[in-house]
Amino acid sequence: MKKITALCFTLVMIATTAMAGELNLSVAASLKEVINELTASYTAKHPGTVFLKNFGPSGTLAGQIENGGPADLIISANNEWVDYLNNKKLVDASSIKIFTCNSLVFAGATGKKVVSMKDLTKLDKIAIGSPKSVPAGEYAMAAITKVGLASQLTNKLVMAKDVRECLMYAELGEVDGAFVYKTDALQAKKSKLLFTVPQELYPRVVYPMATTIKGAKNDEVKAFHAFLQSDDAKSVLSKYGFALK
Repeated sequence: MKKITALCFTLVMIATTAMAGELNLSVAASLKEVINELTASYTAKHPGTVFLKNFGPSGTLAGQIENGGPADLIISANNEWVDYLNNKKLVDASSIKIFTCNSLVFAGATGKKVVSMKDLTKLDKIAIGSPKSVPAGEYAMAAITKVGLASQLTNKLVMAKDVRECLMYAELGEVDGAFVYKTDALQAKKSKLLFTVPQELYPRVVYPMATTIKGAKNDEVKAFHAFLQSDDAKSVLSKYGFALK
């Protein structure tokens, strides 16, 4: 009987330890390669840590967390959704930090000369992330509206679920071009960066991160949160073309 009790206790301890080292990450789609490399680097030094990664549009990720979806840490592609979760008291306010920055560009494989926003009227189809949930789409619409092209481009816009789908459409030639982040354009194989959207046309692209209320109680989550602010993390971000300020 004592042996059975001891065995049960051991199994419970093993299960508890495994759970303690399991981290749920909700991350903007444009950070997929960076986070995959950083989690691999982290687990090499902390083999007991297991990452469950959920990549997608920031608005969708925030909605999942609001509805009780499993998440210990979120990295959004704009301030809006982290602020939203903070107002709902679903993230630890003291953990909110700027992880990295990016810029908006227009990429495609079209043979037409497209070197500025005004040239977009020459195109037939333009991919853009759905502005309601995709920050890149929201930034793009802000730029389109500011240069006075909203009405001219309305029927040319092809909505995508996230910025990576925008790039995929451009790569497959299903659209003439797409609004994506600079870091996405740098990874393109068939399309090329056609022009950089002037910064004065849209808000600065920042990626805030925060631990959820649940995650804030987990020391492993706190340790990974600190790791994301380290020089090692900054080195990986630079490698993929992200700006540090």
